[in-house]
Amino acid sequence: QVQLVESGGGLVQAGGSLRLSCAASGRTFSSYFMGWFRQAPGKEREFVGASTWRGITTYYADSVKGRFTISRDNDKNTLYLQMNSLKLEDTAVYYCAANTRYAGQEVREYDYWGQGTQVTVSS
Repeated sequence: QVQLVESGGGLVQAGGSLRLSCAASGRTFSSYFMGWFRQAPGKEREFVGASTWRGITTYYADSVKGRFTISRDNDKNTLYLQMNSLKLEDTAVYYCAANTRYAGQEVREYDYWGQGTQVTVSS
């Protein structure tokens, strides 16, 4: 098992930047494929991006491509989400997730989840 804890959320103006972190503990972090998801009020949880276990390959939702970047430091057991050029519609609770099979884009493909961190983008 792996435990995940997100941090770094907050209030930012449109056009600004934030970096989220996801600290992992438990089983070897490098064994896991990792994903970021988000959920806005009244909406379903949606895919943001994912990373293979070494971080060499990353995938992004079209809505964040070119603005968000996923990276991971396996020595620090931490996954990051750098968010630039933030838009009002990026406001959501952001979750990191893990599985041992592949860097999927569906909520159901992930076995472990953090508690989430709130990101609010203001005008």
